[in-house]
Amino acid sequence: MTKNTRRDEIVRTAAILFKKKGYSAVTMRDIADSLDIKASSLYNHIQSKQELLEILVISLAEEFINGMNKIMNLPISASEKLRLAIDFHIDITIHNNEALAALNNDWMHLEEKLPYFLKMRNDYEQNFRTIIETGMTSGEFVKRDVEIVLFSLLSTLRNLYLWYARKGRVSEDTLKNNMADTLLKSIFST
Repeated sequence: MTKNTRRDEIVRTAAILFKKKGYSAVTMRDIADSLDIKASSLYNHIQSKQELLEILVISLAEEFINGMNKIMNLPISASEKLRLAIDFHIDITIHNNEALAALNNDWMHLEEKLPYFLKMRNDYEQNFRTIIETGMTSGEFVKRDVEIVLFSLLSTLRNLYLWYARKGRVSEDTLKNNMADTLLKSIFST
């Protein structure tokens, strides 16, 4: 195995364990045991458990913000942007379920990278807020309290990884169509 492949395997294993036990409860020895290697061997590929958390959370947060920025720059309506943003969040949830658990549950342990993460999270939320406000201004969406709409959307999307892990037999297309329709129906102008 190459160093990058082994490192990727270590990161994936850490994500699974962080989801199962929580970041604080997982030790480097737990990760090594899951990989059937010595704990000291981990340090040939990774410096610390903190580095593993940073890799998981920061890379995923960057993926979220980069994808959302692309959506924000598209010359399409607010409702189309919101549907794309929901679909994008679903894609990340389906393909990064364990890492998403670390992002949602363990971000507060980031230490030095915490301010960077918080800025990305705030920017991501602001992009959703902007889409919602734009849609309300244009008449695409019913005028409601923006923060309540934002909370409803993001609460559902952020907790999707929990539901999907249990109900993973739902196809990606079915999930995207049904979830977007369900979330958007309450805010579309009639």
